[in-house]
Amino acid sequence: MHFDDAVALAAAIRRGEVSSREAVTAHLDRIERVNPAVNAVVTLTAERALAQAALADDRLAAGEDTGLLHGVPVAHKDLAATAGIRTTYGSPIFAHHVPDHDDLVVERMRAAGAITVGKTNVPELGLGSHTFNPVFGVTRNPYDLDRSAGGSSGGAAAALATGMVPLADGSDTGGSLRNPASFCNVVGLRPSPGRVPSWPSAAPWSPLAVSGPMGRTVADTALLLSVLAGPDPRCPLALEAPGADFRPPLDADLRGMRIAWTPDLGGTVPVDREVRDALLPTLSAFTDLGACVEEACPDLTGADEVFRIRRAWQLELAYGALLDEHRERLKPDAVWNIEQGRALTGPDLGRAERLQAALYHRVREFFERFDVLLAPVSQVVPFEAGLVHPGSVDGVEMRTYLDWMASCYLISVTGCPALSVPAAFTPGGLPVGLQVVGPHRGDRRVLRVGHAFERAVGAGQRHPMP
Repeated sequence: MHFDDAVALAAAIRRGEVSSREAVTAHLDRIERVNPAVNAVVTLTAERALAQAALADDRLAAGEDTGLLHGVPVAHKDLAATAGIRTTYGSPIFAHHVPDHDDLVVERMRAAGAITVGKTNVPELGLGSHTFNPVFGVTRNPYDLDRSAGGSSGGAAAALATGMVPLADGSDTGGSLRNPASFCNVVGLRPSPGRVPSWPSAAPWSPLAVSGPMGRTVADTALLLSVLAGPDPRCPLALEAPGADFRPPLDADLRGMRIAWTPDLGGTVPVDREVRDALLPTLSAFTDLGACVEEACPDLTGADEVFRIRRAWQLELAYGALLDEHRERLKPDAVWNIEQGRALTGPDLGRAERLQAALYHRVREFFERFDVLLAPVSQVVPFEAGLVHPGSVDGVEMRTYLDWMASCYLISVTGCPALSVPAAFTPGGLPVGLQVVGPHRGDRRVLRVGHAFERAVGAGQRHPMP
């Protein structure tokens, strides 16, 4: 049961073919068996989950209305507040923190009937795309335990890949849904800003940080998006489209579709040869499905500067007080990035606004010629877990913990939805994901294209552990 698709498992529970207690027990058993090796689920709520599962079964037997995820076990990222359940943000400052409220994504999953079995590991304060922290340690890649699972949703990705949960929530500023999905051979969607409302938020008007769904298949990811999406008055950027717009099925005819492919975002980022060699043969799946694939990329001039300015500003806003009170307890990268935010001036922020406005229109015009853009998710394959970040990519030095994430964060500042979908494996057996980028608010399009690609190549069916 632990490798059943979430769509099928949810349907089986609703039909009474499988009880929620059976589903939750199976996944708790799986956590007990494989989690010690990968360290993905860091706060387990087994007794609470079993009690909620029993209640879910009773409600179903009584004929009560049930939600889309009724009785389905899930895990929440340790950056998302969970009422009554420890939420550490991967920081020793919050090692014993227990919130009194749920973040909106947790609230919506619970309202849909999902059963929380635990929290998934993150980097300290969610900073960086490699999951390690002084509270719980490192999360390891289930395809090679000496490698990184990515981040910041690394615990979620590793838990999904190993069958510990069928669905998990994540978040993404510079690739935190996409990089770990690529590293762990699962699916992660960075939705359009406002598609999944964020609450509470220190920067409710900022489109940079988003929450989103993760699953083992594109259909499962779409199912969770249908629960998470939809307007909310507490989020000023929330889009009006209801979540039901994103439910499976996702079948699509790709004949005649205009697809752009770029191996390096138009020459703006270095990409290791292992990644390029793994992805290039997979493009034939699109031509076999009738699409026209052409090498092209929008002009991303200024995107790097926009990301670094907006990220630094947002980090200072969120964590500046922690720097003042607990400097010695923060990791060096956090101190550096928050201080970068403090050094910004009004003209710096104005320049970022002008650059991003021009970028938006160049990307908008690009998608008048192409339906989707394909690119590598990550510039590297999963690297050694003992590193803080890769030291170089394709011979180019990576000076900061951000540099190697550019293949994701340059897309973040375009405001476009982006999907990481399993694509291939290196000769050494490491996963490589394909990034499917759509036009502004084209979330369903990227899901449908990703679903067609997933069915054609089948890389996601290769599980890491028996």
